[in-house]
Amino acid sequence: MADSAFKDMTRHSRLKVGTFLVEFNTPGIGQILKASGCDFAFVDMEHSGFTVGDVKQILRYMQAADLPVIVRPPSKEYHHAARVLDIGASAVMFPMIGSPEEVKRLLNFTKYPPKGGRGVALQIAHDRYAPGPVMKKLSDANLNTAFCALIETQEGVENAAAIAAMKDVDLIWIGHFDLSADMGIAGQFDHPKFKAAIRKVVAACKKHDKSLGRLVPEAKVGSALFKRGFDFICHSGDVWMLQTTMQAGADKLRATCKGGRKRKGR
Repeated sequence: MADSAFKDMTRHSRLKVGTFLVEFNTPGIGQILKASGCDFAFVDMEHSGFTVGDVKQILRYMQAADLPVIVRPPSKEYHHAARVLDIGASAVMFPMIGSPEEVKRLLNFTKYPPKGGRGVALQIAHDRYAPGPVMKKLSDANLNTAFCALIETQEGVENAAAIAAMKDVDLIWIGHFDLSADMGIAGQFDHPKFKAAIRKVVAACKKHDKSLGRLVPEAKVGSALFKRGFDFICHSGDVWMLQTTMQAGADKLRATCKGGRKRKGR
């Protein structure tokens, strides 16, 4: 069954720092992130090449490092939700959440009867293959599985307060690039319309005492957002951190290592 580690993090407003995985699936990734100070990881299936099998492996790597994980399935279809949950995701973030009615439908996928319609398969990856009382397993999974609502459309912003008011929504997340694109101002995060949308979502989370998250390119941006009420700060991602660090190192080496001579005979 899903453990309560991620869900517990949504129950307080202290800073939680994570990062985004869209490219690298290696046995050491959980230990690397844990040793680097990560509190959680965000594993993406919407924009990556990760298969269900890949994510199943990643979840075991994270489990070994005791690092909670959000998984974003590639769609809002039941078969994607069910498989992600059955391989052990304890926090699920569905893309493009627009309305309370949609949230209700998706929550039904994540909860076992009598709270929902999630199909039952026990003693597999999600409950660590362990035997145990059936009703307790279902009850614990319903209690511990976290639901993350990804707001990345104007419809989602307009319904943010109603979504945040829902009991089983644990975390609101703003997909800033998609939201700006849906508003017709792609990438213009200083645009008055975009800023107004963010204020509306922040106000909804504060009113209903819900956690709020976003991916940020650098610590400075994350610090400013934390002061506004964001407590889940996803610092960059695997591809971009490698590119940024490699580029900075290469540029510094080229700037400071001048000279050299042609070797004889060559």
